[in-house]
Amino acid sequence: MSKRALEHLRAVDPKLGAIIDRVGPYRPGRREQGTHFDAVVRSIVYQQLSGQAAGTIYDRVTAIYRDQPPTPAQLLRTPPERLRAAGLSGRKVEYVQALAAQVKAGTLPIESLHELDDDAVIDALTQVKGIGRWTAQMFLMFRLKRPDVLAELDLGLQKGLQKVHGLRTRPSPERLLKLGARWSPWRSVAAWYLWRSLELDD
Repeated sequence: MSKRALEHLRAVDPKLGAIIDRVGPYRPGRREQGTHFDAVVRSIVYQQLSGQAAGTIYDRVTAIYRDQPPTPAQLLRTPPERLRAAGLSGRKVEYVQALAAQVKAGTLPIESLHELDDDAVIDALTQVKGIGRWTAQMFLMFRLKRPDVLAELDLGLQKGLQKVHGLRTRPSPERLLKLGARWSPWRSVAAWYLWRSLELDD
């Protein structure tokens, strides 16, 4: 898959191709362990935080459950103040418990989301309070390994495109989608290289 993807991206976008050559092989982190529920809980914890800070909070949350990801029933039984003491904001406590409630009630069939197409996964997840389009797209990219996802609201991707293409201003979400249309059907791969471009020295 990655060889075909890189050949396509180099052909349609030589500037991105130059970044691909500098960064090297495509090696996305993949969340293959655990359940889909675990992956979405983790995504909520990571919203609007640096990876290191979010990782610390997530570890404190799982410590409540003997270092295991909590089940929906466990999360619902946990007093909100205990989750806040682990580092979750009051709002994120609401979000993870809202997710747990829908999963436990069966209104969100989370463990069969991989059977749906991308748009249907986004529609299903964004019905839950606190889960927006970005969180659903991260689930598609890193949990379900969908190859053609472009998270247009992601600030890092906007900055990456600005850097790679030498744009005077940071592109809007709409412009990111327009300029990124050429990368399809490998927009997830292109996104990974845009993120990596921000780590390169100019």
